[in-house]
Amino acid sequence: MITLLDYGAGNVRSVRNAIRKLGFEVRDVEKPEDILSADKLIFPGVGNFGVVMQRLVRDGYAEKIVERIRQDKPTFGICVALQAFFDGSEESPGVAGLGIIPGQVKRFTDSGLSVPQIGWNGIKLHKESSLFSAYNGEKLYFVHSYKASANPDNRDWILTTTDYGEEFISAVAKGRVIATQFHPEKSGAAGLGILERFLQDSETLTVCGAKNTLIAGEKTQIARRIIACLDVRSNDAGDLVVTKGDQYDVRQEGEVRNLGKPVELARRYYEEGADEVTFLNITGFRDFPLQDQPMIEVLKETSKNVFVPLTIGGGIREFTDSEGNFYSALDVASQYFRSGADKVSIGSDAVYSVEEYLKNREKTGKTAIEQISIVYGAQAVVISVDPRRVYVKSSDETSHTTVKTQFPGPNGEEYCWYQCTVRGGREGRDVDVVQLVTACEELGAGEILLNCIDKDGTNSGFDLELVRMVKGAVSIPVIASSGAGCPAHFTEVFLETGAEAALAAGIFHRGEVKISSVKRAVAEAGIETR
Repeated sequence: MITLLDYGAGNVRSVRNAIRKLGFEVRDVEKPEDILSADKLIFPGVGNFGVVMQRLVRDGYAEKIVERIRQDKPTFGICVALQAFFDGSEESPGVAGLGIIPGQVKRFTDSGLSVPQIGWNGIKLHKESSLFSAYNGEKLYFVHSYKASANPDNRDWILTTTDYGEEFISAVAKGRVIATQFHPEKSGAAGLGILERFLQDSETLTVCGAKNTLIAGEKTQIARRIIACLDVRSNDAGDLVVTKGDQYDVRQEGEVRNLGKPVELARRYYEEGADEVTFLNITGFRDFPLQDQPMIEVLKETSKNVFVPLTIGGGIREFTDSEGNFYSALDVASQYFRSGADKVSIGSDAVYSVEEYLKNREKTGKTAIEQISIVYGAQAVVISVDPRRVYVKSSDETSHTTVKTQFPGPNGEEYCWYQCTVRGGREGRDVDVVQLVTACEELGAGEILLNCIDKDGTNSGFDLELVRMVKGAVSIPVIASSGAGCPAHFTEVFLETGAEAALAAGIFHRGEVKISSVKRAVAEAGIETR
């Protein structure tokens, strides 16, 4: 029996599903004493360091975790749990950590890299551990803005390190206690293998050949991500289907395009090597009570067999359902996280929030972006941007940020700006893409999903001018979307813009391009992949 410490910290369902997938039963901690009596304890953590520590102290868990670790009982900490082992974190000044490992957790400082680090990176082993006996150098999934670093007082804890601008601690271990900054439950077969060896034998954490000095070696590199996107809506018969639009029109000959069932397609893409899977809910579904949202069931079922990150977008905002129940944006996001999502994607609501924010540049703490990032961390908040080109003859014609384009407008205009839209691209707003993404970063967003209405469904390649503009405006990761038609388009967007990830939908759904062929083309171009 495996015991899971579920204290409301993000997507714990994926950890629970991973344990069950590996053939083990799992139960939750119900009272602090369960932490000490558990044969094996999984201690996951997602979100803000201060929020995590506050909950652990509030529920009486912090003291028992420390006692358990000092008794050297089998314990596996994940992500923020590793950071909680340390004395404290810059993320929450003045909030004490568990104090098990000496040192302060600090934010990444390399200005040339996007923060958070989101994606698949390697590890360097500094000790021998049977937990990694079958590890063959595969990349593992990281998502964090803060990292722990080696110092003379904590070197005996260091199991692995990883490079992201600077070297940081990616796993710690001593005796039968281990914690990883990466997410084994989101790292595909390699991550499940590491977790399985912990679950199989109480002695699997034994670490041999401990060294007090770090070994030299090649630096690890983060991979560019290939993401499969599933636009999900109900068709005219009321069935939930994956569809695809051209310039956001999902109908063909009067019927909603039906390209498959969401749960089945998501599993297929996972098995084919997708680095992430994104669901975009493009149907209202707003009359349902939150607990009956169709996408909740999709997430629950998908997370049983898909062990890479899942993002859900569409309707992440406050609303009142037909029964008069009010839900805040945080309530909605929390329910999706509890159902298997790792990130939520905010679209129209982000535009409305930015319009208000631009009036006086004051944070209210009431926007969906702020509410969710404060509790779950910036890495949990993706902004889905739906811009379209507005052509002008010169940059003097508009106050918006323009680009001199290589593709002139219908009347020979040499400049354009990118107007942000809402309501599925049906309504333009007086906000340009640079205003939107920079404001969203200031409000606490951790990633940009950059669509392009002009390119959607064209198979003519990504809008490189748009992606370059946004990459130059923000310091958070950017996912390029809309327009991919062949593997070369992915290689092009990575080489020409520096985007951290690229997303496609229709070409994958229709089988025109395989994920494996995209990865092969990207790797052959010398670009790091998983």
